[in-house]
Amino acid sequence: MKIALLGYGKMGKVIEQIALDRGHEISFKIDVSNLTDREKMSPENTDVVIEFSSPASAYENLKFCMSKGLKTVSGTTGWLEHRTEIESLCKANDTTFFYASNYSVGVNLFFQLNKQLAKLMNGQPQYEITSSEIHHTEKLDSPSGTAITLAEGIMENNDSKKSWVNQAIPKADEVPIWSLREGKVPGTHTIKYISDVDEIEIRHEAKSRQGFALGAVIAAEWVKNQKGVVGMDEMLGF
Repeated sequence: MKIALLGYGKMGKVIEQIALDRGHEISFKIDVSNLTDREKMSPENTDVVIEFSSPASAYENLKFCMSKGLKTVSGTTGWLEHRTEIESLCKANDTTFFYASNYSVGVNLFFQLNKQLAKLMNGQPQYEITSSEIHHTEKLDSPSGTAITLAEGIMENNDSKKSWVNQAIPKADEVPIWSLREGKVPGTHTIKYISDVDEIEIRHEAKSRQGFALGAVIAAEWVKNQKGVVGMDEMLGF
């Protein structure tokens, strides 16, 4: 496959190496320093775009890719207020848009575990729900997209929670997300159910960027033969 990298930071470089190791060709490597090269991308010279840029750049990048009919795998977070528009552009231009807040297979299994636990704890008001996420100091958005996905999974499956709040004392119907930025932590997410007599905790700790990067390349391989708006649940068969 010919894969274009839209965003060439630390994550983009790990994705590049994994893609090359798996026998793919990198058609473009685009970052803020050579953004005008984005105009050269087309379905004729690029099978799939992998977009890991920044919250400030993602919307324009994705709008460009959808308007050009470029199949795109995106892992940038912090732009999701525009998600409906990007998905509409995907459908209007008969292309493919794959978005995930986290491309780690382990994290996506963790998402399913989180939903199941929230369902089991429904109707157990003696337990307070709290969540936390820790990432490296270079991460620009807060809370993480993964933390938001976990909160949404709780809200979908537990009647007591209607929304989430970041870095604030929650109301009774809110899931609190506490965000920390420290060192070079790739990503740690924890969900706790706390009562006066016991505590239940589930936790996922990433050890490196490799799991995220590999998942993004696998998604690109899968997307080549897909149409429309898709994500990890479809790819993994959940």
